[in-house]
Amino acid sequence: MRLPDPAELIHADNLPATDTSPDATVADLSEADLVARLREPLAPSPPWLLVGIGDDAAVVEPERNRVEVFTTDAIVEGVHFDRAFVPPDAIGHRSLAVNLSDLAAMGAAPRLALLSMALPPALPVRDFDGIARGFAALAARHRLHLVGGNLTRSPGPLMIDVTLVGTVKRRQALTRGGARAGDDLYVTGTIGAAAAGLRALQSGAANEAAMAHCVERYLRPSPRVRMGTLASRARAVTACMDLSDGLADAAHQIAAASGVGVTIDAAALPIDAAARAFFAARGVDPVVAALTGGDDYELLLASPRRAERRLAGAARHDDQVPLTRVGRCTPGNAVLLAAPGGGAQPLPRGYTHFR
Repeated sequence: MRLPDPAELIHADNLPATDTSPDATVADLSEADLVARLREPLAPSPPWLLVGIGDDAAVVEPERNRVEVFTTDAIVEGVHFDRAFVPPDAIGHRSLAVNLSDLAAMGAAPRLALLSMALPPALPVRDFDGIARGFAALAARHRLHLVGGNLTRSPGPLMIDVTLVGTVKRRQALTRGGARAGDDLYVTGTIGAAAAGLRALQSGAANEAAMAHCVERYLRPSPRVRMGTLASRARAVTACMDLSDGLADAAHQIAAASGVGVTIDAAALPIDAAARAFFAARGVDPVVAALTGGDDYELLLASPRRAERRLAGAARHDDQVPLTRVGRCTPGNAVLLAAPGGGAQPLPRGYTHFR
């Protein structure tokens, strides 16, 4: 579906009062009105965007001496978020963050986005505006430009589908498949907070003071784009994956793609302190919960010992994100969790959409 030309759009400030009333829904507006509201919080178009929103497709000038990295992901109401406790700006933020995290795992710098939304007619206009603001704010933070997309009516749940394009130098793209036996495994940041935040929201414990930052980690995750690009440029990483479905899932995926085994050290895991206390108080093993919970959007990186200094140097340039060694790649194909007191057991699986 063609997005209207900017010249055809009605600026949000000039919409009729009935269209911006507190009770207005997206069914009360035209597609042009909605696109105008979507465009309002966006940054101005860059010179390399030759044709943007308003034609049948975008026309973009390639970035010299770099290859393009494509990713796409969708979030669906009732599967990935619940509007009962996820505010509209967080929905927009999350729809973009999940894709930015994929680019981070490839060591790619974000460049442009396509945004498609399937909107239930009863969706309030104020919620639509909130989604747009959340998306635009995170896009601006990463110098990412929206170049087009699609809006359609949905008889079912709200769905947001985002496609991103990033760039990276030809031989610096990171994949899941390059790890070798003997490589160390590192994770950025901490794990478990987002899973604890989601459970707190679901159980009504989100107002507890200790859970505030865990709730924020779930609602508005921070994809590790800078760390991914720094590690790529330093040539310090042999394999990388984001933790959208948990560290356990990423370890299994890297092991399978690289043809190696993996041993994760339970004692070394940087489990968020508030998340650890939250799970322990409810009789849930904090290690298993943090490994399998998902929504962390941290990175799991494999790095050979000879590159240890280069990786540490990259991490120093991203001083807001600590880096912790959590395990090692091993010969064979066993994927294990080493217990603090000795011994090992199979590493649990992470979150999966299909069984």
